[in-house]
Amino acid sequence: MKNWILAARPRTLPLALASILMGSFLAAGHDAFSWKIFWLAVLTTTFLQVLSNFANDYGDTVSGVDSVERTVATRAVQTGAITREQMTRAMIIMSVLSLASGSLLIYEGLKDTDMQTILGFFGLGILSIIAAITYTVGKRPYGYMGLGDISVLIFFGWVGVLGTYFLYTHNFDWLNFLPASSCGLFAVGVLNINNIRDIESDTKTGKNSIPVRLGKEKAVIYHWLLLIVGFLCAVIYTLLNESGNNWIHWLFVVTLPLLIKIGRGISQGQTPAQIDPFLKRMALTTLLFVLTFGLSQIL
Repeated sequence: MKNWILAARPRTLPLALASILMGSFLAAGHDAFSWKIFWLAVLTTTFLQVLSNFANDYGDTVSGVDSVERTVATRAVQTGAITREQMTRAMIIMSVLSLASGSLLIYEGLKDTDMQTILGFFGLGILSIIAAITYTVGKRPYGYMGLGDISVLIFFGWVGVLGTYFLYTHNFDWLNFLPASSCGLFAVGVLNINNIRDIESDTKTGKNSIPVRLGKEKAVIYHWLLLIVGFLCAVIYTLLNESGNNWIHWLFVVTLPLLIKIGRGISQGQTPAQIDPFLKRMALTTLLFVLTFGLSQIL
């Protein structure tokens, strides 16, 4: 059980839940909220995140990206704690659970809408499952081509936040693209820390992540841009939403020192062991950002 918990990588779950919380807070700010939809969304997102982590564990080992040389954040399949066959079965189970939970979520949230909308969301659900698996699994995993960043921005940002908001309200508010982008960019920041940590091993094994393409120095600059633009999106939203004159709507500013500290840590980190702790810190800071930003919308 310990090996399966480690393979599920619980420290990534706060990041997965951030977009659900953001969409829920935005909807609650417009007097549209349902606990049933919320918990189904949390359950579905958790299943998808665990599926993605299992697939990454399996795919990185099979492809050779995770080798015996890896000493930080080792994988269960890589170390032999879980066999490839066991992980394959686990991926199938998590895919089925994600599909079942997602279908219940779509029914609960969209049962009063038209069939075209329901089919559209069902298609997004299928696409989410495929994206979770093919990031590192398959003949041409898109994560090895440097496309993981845009995928994270889409699913952890725009799809997660705007999709959740729509399930509650049955409406799109284009202004919500700003906080959705904040979530997505901070999530990309977590991935970027992961890839900066693994830049040497990924270079040897041919995984062309953004940091591998840019090099460590430019990847750090890229990370600062993710943090700055993500934070500015929240600032612009607050100003455009005509709520900037109320101090309560600026609660999220308390996360700025934490983001700066993370940026400095990544800039100064030289070894995988020095950089790895900032993965968890970035995920938790993203969650804190969402909580403070979200609470300011309903208070």
